Amino acid sequence: MEYNLDNCLACNICNLNCPVMAVHPEFKGPKLSGPAYERFRINASEIDENILLCSNCKTCDTVCPANVPIASLNMKAKANYYKYHKHSLSDWILSNGEKLGKFASLSPYITNFSIKYFKKALKLVNISNKAPLPKYSKKNFYQEFKKIKQQSFEHKVLFYPGCFINFYQPEVGIDLVKLLQKIKIEVIVDERFICCGSPYVSNGYLDIAKNNAIHNFELLKYWIIERKIPVLALCTTCSLMLRQEYQELFDMDEIKTIANNIYDAGEYLLKILPKEIDKIKINKQKLSEMIYHAPCHLKVQGIGLPFYEILTQIIGMNIQNADAGCCGISGNYGFKDENYNTSMKVGNKLFDKIEKSKADVVLSECGTCRIQIEHGSQRKTEHPVTILEKLIS
Repeated sequence: MEYNLDNCLACNICNLNCPVMAVHPEFKGPKLSGPAYERFRINASEIDENILLCSNCKTCDTVCPANVPIASLNMKAKANYYKYHKHSLSDWILSNGEKLGKFASLSPYITNFSIKYFKKALKLVNISNKAPLPKYSKKNFYQEFKKIKQQSFEHKVLFYPGCFINFYQPEVGIDLVKLLQKIKIEVIVDERFICCGSPYVSNGYLDIAKNNAIHNFELLKYWIIERKIPVLALCTTCSLMLRQEYQELFDMDEIKTIANNIYDAGEYLLKILPKEIDKIKINKQKLSEMIYHAPCHLKVQGIGLPFYEILTQIIGMNIQNADAGCCGISGNYGFKDENYNTSMKVGNKLFDKIEKSKADVVLSECGTCRIQIEHGSQRKTEHPVTILEKLIS
């Protein structure tokens, strides 16, 4: 696919669907910020701060009839903006979740205590004291994974946990391992992988994100080409970054040779489970009423709603699809003080849909979507893999 801004039809579909533009009158919209202005920018000094309002939710990419990577053009423009302007401390903090996670792993109790009782101090560095900052887990995913005694099987996958599951919700990754073991698939991990780079991209550190991409690409090549083992991610932002955004942002065309072997975990399970359905037992148990929210970074991948399809069509559950647009958090966008109100306004349609439903639990593949939904609707959330693991034996 050629990622050419001149393919833009100037049709305004991206503007009509932009969740930020709908609630923030000052945002000029994805078309102007990306392909339109990019044609006239002689140098990076001409990029104005309006570009900082783009949340990188990629709804514009999802709806674009010409397949223009509008959000990635915006992120490139944001990185160029910072060549002439200083980053804030919040940019650095929110981009370095992996580094801070490793530090927090030394003492998550102290770190979580500090976040809870020094939220006012966070506001001083431009991080909202109202935002739903996630809590670090006592043990990270890699530590918990080592406790599992897996049965070896012929079919193997490599699991890429990403920063959110690794440091905040390792139990979600463990649920995937348990589920895959039930259908006779062995899980491998490689601790040499680092952050996919998406937080750096969103905050204008494109050079650092590219270094991460180059590092991860070498490992992806090793596992996919040399070892013939597919790679799975449970976070839709990670899977999007690994197989699509590396191409769009860094012209890494080699990714095309392995992209078909990098999967969202639900996508992979949807491919495998129908073949195994006669061999597995589905536990008929009464569960809470549920509603499902599809993350923006899942929809833009064009793979449908695999976990939702598994749970409703293969397992036979009655789960409502919220279908109410972006939750507003967009990775770490809504954590910034100046974006918090915008983030909550964007998510209001979804929160209202959830509150009007009878659902006790909201399902979503994205970790930050889940914490935003709990914050905005006061409903419990789960990753769909957790429900699926309970139902299959």
